[in-house]
Amino acid sequence: MAQCEFCEKKPAMGNQIETRGKAKYLGGVGTKITGISRREFKPNLQRVKITTPNGTNKYVRVCTRCLKAGVVRKAVKQAPFKLPVNVLHKGQAVKGGGQAPKASPAPAKAAAPAKTKK
Repeated sequence: MAQCEFCEKKPAMGNQIETRGKAKYLGGVGTKITGISRREFKPNLQRVKITTPNGTNKYVRVCTRCLKAGVVRKAVKQAPFKLPVNVLHKGQAVKGGGQAPKASPAPAKAAAPAKTKK
C-alpha cells in the first residue's frame, strides 16, 4: 500500500454522493441525493530524491504536505561547472595589455522647425 514515508498518510475510504436538482440559493427546490457509493481518497504522493541525515541520497515517496512544510530536505543537484577566474572568455581584453575601444558619442537630434501661425 502506498503511503508517505514520514507522516504515514495512506489511502482513506469515504463516500461518493450523487445529487440531482437545483440548489435553493440558485432558485431551485434543493438538491436530492440519488446515490451513495464507496470510494478511496488517495494521498498526493511524490517520488523525491532526498538527503538523509547521514549524508546519503535516496528516493522516497513523500506527500505534498510534508514537502511544503519542509519535513524533508530535497537533495541538492550538483552545481554546474564554472571556469576559474583567471580564464578569459572570447572578446575580453587582457589586463593591462590592450585598450578598450572608445564609445562614440550619440548624434544630437535635430530640432524640428517651429510652426508659425499667419
